[in-house]
Amino acid sequence: QDYYGKELQKSEDLKTNACITSARPLPKMVRDALEHIHEEVVARYYGCGLVIPEYLSSCRILDLGSGSGRDCYLLSQLVGEQGHVTGIDMTEGQVEVAKKHIAYHMDKFGYRKPNVEFLHGYMEKLNDAGLADKSYDVIISNCVINLAPDKRAVLQEAFRVLKPGGEMYFSDIYASQRLSETIRKHRVLWGECLAGALYWRDLYSIAEEVGFNPPCLVTASPITIGNKELEAIVGDSRFVSATFRLFKVPAGSRAGPAQVIYNGGIVGHERELVFDANFSFKEGEVVDVDAEMAAILQSSRFAEEFLIRAGGANAAAPQGCC
Repeated sequence: QDYYGKELQKSEDLKTNACITSARPLPKMVRDALEHIHEEVVARYYGCGLVIPEYLSSCRILDLGSGSGRDCYLLSQLVGEQGHVTGIDMTEGQVEVAKKHIAYHMDKFGYRKPNVEFLHGYMEKLNDAGLADKSYDVIISNCVINLAPDKRAVLQEAFRVLKPGGEMYFSDIYASQRLSETIRKHRVLWGECLAGALYWRDLYSIAEEVGFNPPCLVTASPITIGNKELEAIVGDSRFVSATFRLFKVPAGSRAGPAQVIYNGGIVGHERELVFDANFSFKEGEVVDVDAEMAAILQSSRFAEEFLIRAGGANAAAPQGCC
């Protein structure tokens, strides 16, 4: 709270490159939406890249660690007036910055009533903030789960508040091994998102324990620290910034492999939907998918955009390694 509320005043104050690693190139509609966001909200934002999944019209979205609200105001435009975005953050100063600009943005977007709200609270305790079971279609989180001491509680709570078929789409920092106590107790490395990084294999086991489908890796890029003193402390630990998709697939949806055809109906992804590092769907093309992906497509918001037929060749099992 101290680091993000007082010590950092703007994104240039960050001491490593961890939080500024960008993901995929942004679609035009996202770039355009960014243009409408108040400059103070953008300046006080410390996330890494942008974490925006596809096909969000009318969705209810929760942003964990929403900071100054940049992503919430971006999502507000993508879900439209019928959708809703909730941002929750533990740093009071950041929540105040976000709240201060609600009227400005609603006016800018031409909305009659606000479709965003900002809450001061903890992502490990969404219950305390009054968030009900099965109340969100999508959860996003941008480089903040590493700041939570209890990662299992964060995923457990995310699973609870997601609707069946809902998705958690999030970017975070992962480590090549479990980190030593010295690294984990280092104040600057913690604030810079490295000391709290999860060993990447642990993400898979925790996700499964709380009930999610195995994580789908979307993108991953190595992180360079760019600070000699901090590099000496981390030693041979390596870090990667990675974006994953986790789906809350209802128990009865798991059947077998399938053949799927994407109908090209998602705005900005009409010709091709790059779903993750293993699956890409071109409009009108038949793609063999494994049982996991078939269940995800069938039970999620993507169901109406695909023709799904049981059977087909057994698609190769995706490789989960970062």
